[in-house]
Amino acid sequence: MAEITYRNKINRIRTFALALVFLGFIIMYVGLLFRGIEWLMLLFMILGTLSIVLSTVIYFWIGMLSTRAVSIICPNCEKPTKMLGRVDACMHCRQPLTLDKDLEGKEFDEKYNRQPKK
Repeated sequence: MAEITYRNKINRIRTFALALVFLGFIIMYVGLLFRGIEWLMLLFMILGTLSIVLSTVIYFWIGMLSTRAVSIICPNCEKPTKMLGRVDACMHCRQPLTLDKDLEGKEFDEKYNRQPKK
């Protein structure tokens, strides 16, 4: 049976932001293929730049979010990690973590982080 691996929310968002940087550069390089059509090249350059700017905004946002994350020591690998929400995974070993006593012993599910609808 395959083991389920969980991913830390902070690392997942940082990976997305890094992918946006590379995507922006790729879009701009594609724009260089259209040097003869100036408006099309300009469009690709603007789209690539917007992708990189969006990545910067996301990095800033996750940095601000990371400052309010709870720092804990993972019980599995004994390394410091940060936790967002009621449940999260260790940044190093991907061990499911929770600080909520009501969720201890329950199956790990990221739905526990969502607020119930009223």
